[in-house]
Amino acid sequence: MIRIEVAFALPERQVIIALDVADNCSVLSAAKLSGIEHALSAVGGSEVNGPEIDWTTAQLGIFGNIVEQPAEHMLRDGDRIEIYRPLLIDPKAVRKQRADHKKQLLQQQRAAKPTTDK
Repeated sequence: MIRIEVAFALPERQVIIALDVADNCSVLSAAKLSGIEHALSAVGGSEVNGPEIDWTTAQLGIFGNIVEQPAEHMLRDGDRIEIYRPLLIDPKAVRKQRADHKKQLLQQQRAAKPTTDK
């Protein structure tokens, strides 16, 4: 048996469950065995109220590194599985919006500057 943790972060708090699993347990199996969905239901929260994690599409990782094949990746003692929430907004789109907004503000400031003629 090995000791692992399964973590899921909500905007307002984090749920971490420690458990012992068999030496040959996969990331996906351990995440399911953890009962994290029940723990999240108990915690509640604005975003999660009786959540259902779609294990066929859920992104899983170990210590911040995404595991491409969680059903095949075997765990090691001390690993922490992280279940990632889906992104609500594409980070690239947010950066582009911010850059466009700054550009627009700069143009407005330049247009509002009085010109001095010599």
